Amino acid sequence: MRKDSGADRLPADEAPVRHVPVLLKEVLGALRPRDGGRYLDGTFGAGGYTRAILAAADTRVLALDRDPAAICAGAGLVLQAQPRLTLVEARFSQLEEVAKAQNFAPLDGVVFDIGVSSMQFDEVERGFSFRGDGPLDMRMEGKGVSAAEIVNEVDEETLADILYFYGEERASRRIARAIVHDRKLAPFTSTKLLAEMIARVAPGRPGDIHPATKSFQALRIAVNDELGELLDGLAAAERVLAEGGRLAVVTFHSLEDRIVKQFLAERSGRGETRSRRLPGEAAPPETSFICEGRQPIAPTREEVDANPRARSAKLRCATRSAAAPLPLGDKLMRLARLPAREKGKV
Repeated sequence: MRKDSGADRLPADEAPVRHVPVLLKEVLGALRPRDGGRYLDGTFGAGGYTRAILAAADTRVLALDRDPAAICAGAGLVLQAQPRLTLVEARFSQLEEVAKAQNFAPLDGVVFDIGVSSMQFDEVERGFSFRGDGPLDMRMEGKGVSAAEIVNEVDEETLADILYFYGEERASRRIARAIVHDRKLAPFTSTKLLAEMIARVAPGRPGDIHPATKSFQALRIAVNDELGELLDGLAAAERVLAEGGRLAVVTFHSLEDRIVKQFLAERSGRGETRSRRLPGEAAPPETSFICEGRQPIAPTREEVDANPRARSAKLRCATRSAAAPLPLGDKLMRLARLPAREKGKV
């Protein structure tokens, strides 16, 4: 990475940036931007990582976001950085198709910042948070099945599974039962109504997080298929990264981190004994990623003090080898799906 990494390459934006990119220094250290390199930011958000990659060297960036509001807000940065930045409305699971359509593959680096951006949380009308009273929506793209539709229409068993597996909510059965009972009287239409009901039937202890926190996380993940998108995005990155290309993934809770950890462990051959095989046992495939150093990388105390939203962040990174990409196996797929006994798809 070049040391002259600043104002001469991309002037500072005069508009205030509400979202502070987490582990920014560490992400740049993982990506190692270089002059002439092609980098893909799969979760553009407010453009924090994209801006830093553009400033670090004479790079080109293809940035994606599934949220139309983020695309609209990023138009100024596109003009400011042209022709080095291309911003496309797309899910990061579609990065391979988008990169090829833009004649932007192979890539020298891919970065993902998984989850919901602080802007989405802060906009009450999006329905991601219960801090205000907004519509029970949670759709990143503003289309498809909403959280209200899941809460008011999905059967009790599947609803309980969503809350348990996507939110790690121990009271999932009790909450699902109460939802199904109450929705017969009146549908849940607002974040406040649902949060108050959950706090009533599954109250927490003083000092704990709000009783509705895990349920809201679960509904958001289900609405946006966040775990499936993550797994498909990792596989797509594996297919389009050049040999020596770098992958950097920032996660914020254990479900996301577990998928990234298992994906990279499988792709890097971690735990495999390649020299000793039983007679007739097939050798494992060549490793498609190389993981270096101790991982995950956590934010410093100084960063957490300055930005409390960074406290649960974890960074995992790896370097693409020359080996062919591998298919996604059932072990990985199970990490992103509800159990097979689900009665219907959300």
